[in-house]
Amino acid sequence: MSKKALIAIGGNSLIRAGERGTLDEQYENARATAHSIAALISQGWNITITHGNGPQVGAALLRSERAASEVYTHTLDMCVATTQSEIGYILQRAMECELRKLNIKQPVMTIPTMVRVNPEDPAFRNPTKPIGPFYTKEVALDKQRRLKWDIVEDAARGYRRVVASPEPIEVLELEIIRRAMALGFVTISLGGGGIPVILDNDGNITGSEAVIDKDRSSALLAGCLGVDLFIISTDAEQVYLNFKKENQTGISKATADEMEKYAAEGHFPPGSMGPKVESVIKYIRNGGKKAIITSFELLNDALAGKAGTHVDNG
Repeated sequence: MSKKALIAIGGNSLIRAGERGTLDEQYENARATAHSIAALISQGWNITITHGNGPQVGAALLRSERAASEVYTHTLDMCVATTQSEIGYILQRAMECELRKLNIKQPVMTIPTMVRVNPEDPAFRNPTKPIGPFYTKEVALDKQRRLKWDIVEDAARGYRRVVASPEPIEVLELEIIRRAMALGFVTISLGGGGIPVILDNDGNITGSEAVIDKDRSSALLAGCLGVDLFIISTDAEQVYLNFKKENQTGISKATADEMEKYAAEGHFPPGSMGPKVESVIKYIRNGGKKAIITSFELLNDALAGKAGTHVDNG
């Protein structure tokens, strides 16, 4: 039986620094990522892919807002849903092409994915996740008054909406993903951390105006699937202590206990590497075997132990 791996792709895999983020740019970047993943599949790995959607969901919100006088608008959860399909289509095309180049006849499936969150999660009382475009103070206050948005100021760029980022509790399409993998499909799911939804006692599902961290929900899915390897693909070769300081040191291998100690010392900022390290620790703590944090260009080197940060239970 082939070994299973979950690869969580960061937003940089589609839109890189300095790019406008056109569809052509996103597709070419997706091909580069798919090339690395296809090489893993050629080695016998059964792969499931998750991905971020930060820039894309911001663009979707902006399109909805600017077209509001002519067409119906989209709520945040609907924007997450539409970008799941948009990015899934891009990644699916890229994966199909790269697999064909290697003469691998393996189907690829995009699965729109809902993730249950708790309406009593403290995150809903303290929204912190910036989303969408920047506004002037006047426009921001108007939206805060009319739409009941939470607004924060960025002194350098203006004002921006913030939303809750609750903890993921349950991946509703888990069984679909599990069965598709068992049939040999390459699955693309959990886009943007999943569509946040709330279930009531009658079984009704309601979308939530929130954003789930992609790495946290990926760690949840990796644990539920019982994968052999959880990989977080980011824009750094590995995790660093004292990042961007004179005494910067890369971490090649560590235990979950060691990573937790480094996190407590403040080495991993919450806006960048923090959630990735937390997610890896949680995955290992919940019975996961091994996790790697590295860049998508170095996936194959990382698998060979030549790159990345490798975390296990020691």
